[in-house]
Amino acid sequence: MDKIDSWSVAGRTFTSRLIVGTGKYKDFEQNAAAVAASGAEIVTVAVRRVNVSDPTAPMLTDLIDPKKITYLPNTAGCFNADDAIRTLRLAREAGGWDLVKLEVLGEAKTLYPNMRETLEATEVLAKEGFLPMVYCVDDPIAAKQLEDAGAVAIMPLGAPIGSGLGIQNRVTIRLIVEGASVPVLVDAGVGTASDAAVAMELGCDGVLMNTAIAEAKDPILMARAMKRAVEAGRDAYLAGRMGLRKYADPSSPLAGLI
Repeated sequence: MDKIDSWSVAGRTFTSRLIVGTGKYKDFEQNAAAVAASGAEIVTVAVRRVNVSDPTAPMLTDLIDPKKITYLPNTAGCFNADDAIRTLRLAREAGGWDLVKLEVLGEAKTLYPNMRETLEATEVLAKEGFLPMVYCVDDPIAAKQLEDAGAVAIMPLGAPIGSGLGIQNRVTIRLIVEGASVPVLVDAGVGTASDAAVAMELGCDGVLMNTAIAEAKDPILMARAMKRAVEAGRDAYLAGRMGLRKYADPSSPLAGLI
């Protein structure tokens, strides 16, 4: 029997390398069905959009059981370190979460991370006992700075959030993977299954996505496709791909022909 190929972050071990979001779905039922089809063991939840005031309204936890699925509170919608830190403090008070996803955006048009604020927030959160998985630019120097500041995982964007453009710079993602001693997960920009496979073929530990599944015409089928793509990409990485050549190389030897 094959050995289970697991990965760990901050001492917690998972077998699925696909993390999915909880935004943009038609309803909680569709979201829950997509999570089930994806096989994901972690879901991200935007703390600023969670219903905490109306006990009669539907709750995500009614359909996605936090005892079975790890909730990863995130700071989506935060544009400075102070807001992000305050948001995660609230999350810890409300649910006891310490494993969190930090993102500090620079501006609304590109949703690109503000790395100065992101680094500052990472340092503060790590000192307060949080275990931040951090969304960042696809820059190996910035990634190493975040790791030194206390990030438990590095999450470089493949392309702008929600763009579906796929991984735009494979070189820098690969450099981040080679230089990191914590897990690296592509976060943002995945549009279809082949994008997820590429992320895994580059040696990433996992992939996080939301829009690619939620805005597909059939989110449940896309979730299943993503599950398979992540698994296939991981297998291809472990198998070790053939070398690239400038010219043809025949599958059958040309010597000794009749």
